[in-house]
Amino acid sequence: MKKILTLALALTVGAASAQSAFVWPAAWTAEQNTANKRGGELRLAQFSDFKTFNPFTSSEADSIPTRMGTGSGLFTQDPRNDELIPYMAAGAPVVSNNNKRFVIKIRQGMKFSDGQAITADDWITTWKIHTDDKVGSNSRDNFFLAGKPITIKKLDNYTLQFDFPQTSAKALVLMSYTPWPDHVFGKAYREGGAEAIKKMWSLATPASQIVTPGMWVLESYRAGERTVFKKNTFWGDWNKDSRGQELPYLSNMSVRIFADANAQLAAFLAGQVDTVPMRNADDLAQVKRAIDNGSLKAFLKANVSPQATSQWITFNWNKSGDPAKQKLFRDVRFRRAMSHIANREAMVQLALGGLGTPTYFSTYPIFRQQIEAGLSAGAPQYKYNLAEATRLLAQMGYTKKNAQGFLTDKSGKVLEFNLSTNAGNTVREQLGRIFADEAKKVGVKVNFTPIDFNTLVGQLTSKGENRPFDAILLGLSGGDNIWSFGQNVVPCGTNLHTYNNPTNGRCATSQEQLMTKLYYQGDAELNDARRRAIGGQLMKTEAELQPVIYLVGANFHVAFNERLGGEFPANLMDAYYGQRFQALTFIK
Repeated sequence: MKKILTLALALTVGAASAQSAFVWPAAWTAEQNTANKRGGELRLAQFSDFKTFNPFTSSEADSIPTRMGTGSGLFTQDPRNDELIPYMAAGAPVVSNNNKRFVIKIRQGMKFSDGQAITADDWITTWKIHTDDKVGSNSRDNFFLAGKPITIKKLDNYTLQFDFPQTSAKALVLMSYTPWPDHVFGKAYREGGAEAIKKMWSLATPASQIVTPGMWVLESYRAGERTVFKKNTFWGDWNKDSRGQELPYLSNMSVRIFADANAQLAAFLAGQVDTVPMRNADDLAQVKRAIDNGSLKAFLKANVSPQATSQWITFNWNKSGDPAKQKLFRDVRFRRAMSHIANREAMVQLALGGLGTPTYFSTYPIFRQQIEAGLSAGAPQYKYNLAEATRLLAQMGYTKKNAQGFLTDKSGKVLEFNLSTNAGNTVREQLGRIFADEAKKVGVKVNFTPIDFNTLVGQLTSKGENRPFDAILLGLSGGDNIWSFGQNVVPCGTNLHTYNNPTNGRCATSQEQLMTKLYYQGDAELNDARRRAIGGQLMKTEAELQPVIYLVGANFHVAFNERLGGEFPANLMDAYYGQRFQALTFIK
């Protein structure tokens, strides 16, 4: 992977004076919209309904605030070279104080969807609300380093000063959060604090009251059916294509909700939605047959890259209401046994149709250089081995089985736990069934139950000494290719430190403490090679502790209806950047 960050950035693309527009390079598309075709709707799909319109309480990866915020942030990455370039920022930051202070001019002329100017106050208010722990923002951890806050100061209406408690390799990434309107949220926060914020923008809020800085604004929402977004007409004032035309070309974007991934694929095959993820070889084969027989006009490219996501099982260390299970889940021998039980090769073949790879680390498969650094550091892989799993469980006292073939302790209590995943995600449902079947072979009873996604997320992100789950099979996406470890995942006390999330946020083991230390040490290292080496040590510690059992990584495939234009050139498509920028997408 190319070196991607120095604090003296190459600012050749999109850098402009404060009054000019950001120009989206022609090289970011394989097909130019030379005819300036406008209008139409990008039709997307998902199988979990939305939870809220509120950007400060949302925790889903593809939430309504995330979709509305598309096309916002001080900096963005160029998919041609991974360089971070000014976007809502008017130009390069002025860097001082040993790479810890950044003074940034905001591009003038930007407006929210209600016509109000976007100014420094919007970044300040957004920062204040996200960092208020009473709000419970999923993004709170992004504003702290090593437990100390990143502070933000308004120098004037269009100038911000960021002060970091320590050097950070991903400083520009952390500064590139979406600014939400001070005149909406700031007013509520000043009058009613965190409680007022948490009551704002529920699913019952009229679409006409929603305000966004990004490309899209909410037009309508029908629970469990369809959400429609319309373009923010003010966004085009400062976003132009290479010929000076306003963006986006599209008028609308819709998201249909489906019962499961099979129904989602059927809608794509019927030409009712424009793109869906290809899960496995069977999905690819169905799409290829439809293309070959003429029933579907679509672009299909298989195995574009490894995925930029993870699939894993996490065990809950905070079960004070069931001390026996808490002790079980905190025993490293148990977790290593569970890794040995995970038949990753079978998961790749059966759930992914052979198009994927076994995974053992939190680092996404696409980040190959960091994976190699971890292996070089000696990070262990606890591969499928039922005999070794049996040996580890025997060390814990599980040597006898009952009449049903399940292991029991000395008192006759069965070795069992509940495992949940999100209903409708057929790949995860298959992963869970394969795991439960293999566990049964060694005498472990796994009660596997798919449940509602929002319920699952609520359980996963809960804090306390007695959190309401045993084990969860889920996945993560997001993150960046600068320092490929989650700021809200690795350090103790962060929101997605899924296995140990007590109220006080304390580490439960010395390995957790070391992982936290290595996370911040690596983030503070600006040299790529040295940073990856620190990441390798972090991976080794994480793998030895096995707090989370990583399963498989799918390959990334691209499929979209040919009615869409504006996709990336083939050499720019991958799981990290995707297949296109929505801003440059048009209907042919």
